Amino acid sequence: MDSYNRMKISQHYACHVAQILALILLSLPAAAAAAAHSDKYLVYVGTYTEEGSKSKGIYAFRYDAATSEITPLGLAAETTNPSWVTLHPNGRFLYAVNEVGNYKGPNSGGISAFSVDRVTGKLTFLNEVASRGADPCYATVDRTGKYVLVANYTGGSVAAFPILADGKLGEASAFVQHTGKGTNPERQEAPHAHSIDLSPDNRFAMVDDLGLDELLVYKFDSGKGSLTRNDPPFAKLDAGAGPRHFVLRPDGKFAYVVAEMGHTVTVFSNDAANGRLQPIQTITTLPKDFTGRNDDAEIRIHPSGKFLYASNRGDDSIAIYTIDQAKGTLTQIAITHTGGKEPRNFEIDPTGKLLFAANQKSDNIVVFRIDQKTGLLTPTGKVLEVGSPVSVKFLVVE
Repeated sequence: MDSYNRMKISQHYACHVAQILALILLSLPAAAAAAAHSDKYLVYVGTYTEEGSKSKGIYAFRYDAATSEITPLGLAAETTNPSWVTLHPNGRFLYAVNEVGNYKGPNSGGISAFSVDRVTGKLTFLNEVASRGADPCYATVDRTGKYVLVANYTGGSVAAFPILADGKLGEASAFVQHTGKGTNPERQEAPHAHSIDLSPDNRFAMVDDLGLDELLVYKFDSGKGSLTRNDPPFAKLDAGAGPRHFVLRPDGKFAYVVAEMGHTVTVFSNDAANGRLQPIQTITTLPKDFTGRNDDAEIRIHPSGKFLYASNRGDDSIAIYTIDQAKGTLTQIAITHTGGKEPRNFEIDPTGKLLFAANQKSDNIVVFRIDQKTGLLTPTGKVLEVGSPVSVKFLVVE
């Protein structure tokens, strides 16, 4: 075969290979979209296992979003006080805080790593590391899947831990100790980091510190796993508010913080390029006629970006708001009781159809249907029995 024909054949095969690669690349977003809109999920529930609790660790359920069928799978892993669980983006690993104050010595809790059996829902323990502060209560995995970031409540600190190739955790790559105190001598005698979340572009970590009345912002380097203070380093909330949890609207333009002690949600405009947050509204989570003690707990936005929800422990309810799409501000439209005591965490399923309310003191999760037009909640009649439930997380399986 002469060189001309060999060249033509090579070009033909090169073109054919390029076409195949293009088809593969084009199929990747479609595959991702299909996964995002899957109907099959595993649901993991983090709990308290302390004395008097009916729980022994992390529990699992199977959830079919197409039929709303929920099947209990029992205890997925036995571990101590796994109050907050979070999942790796690849769906192969789960990480849980161990909310204690004396793991491997005083003034530190633990973080446990597990591999996930996507068929049975069972979790296999990989390793545990010290969280670098007492009573870790919140964790998240960064967008690249390289680090777990943790908030230590009693320790008043945050830290980042590298995820190794086998899913295990390494020693801390970053640690920041908060200092100062708030205006409430009983609850704000010291810093109390309560949550840590990442911006959609993975460049900023936002931390609610209940003890300081501050929403702190850190620059996060996913290459090094480092945390450095942003400029400005924080946004201030009202004195005695006690910021607890944070959520961004899906488009990233507005942020929302639920305040445990102030019984409010504060709305912030978000300068996504610079990590700067400016407060624009504060609104109550309680009904007008409520009297007695109440501690706010969780905050979530519907996948549509149209509705926001916040839970009350005391009133034992979820406040429901519509979101002004242009201004980001909130209007409270209803308050729905959760059918249990002290709804700590709740989670909206990824399809936006159901809300799972974890009632810690009544040992159950009550499932509500979400009206897609109004955002209002209606009980489905489904009640899942779990001892001292705290956090709920969904893992797509097919």
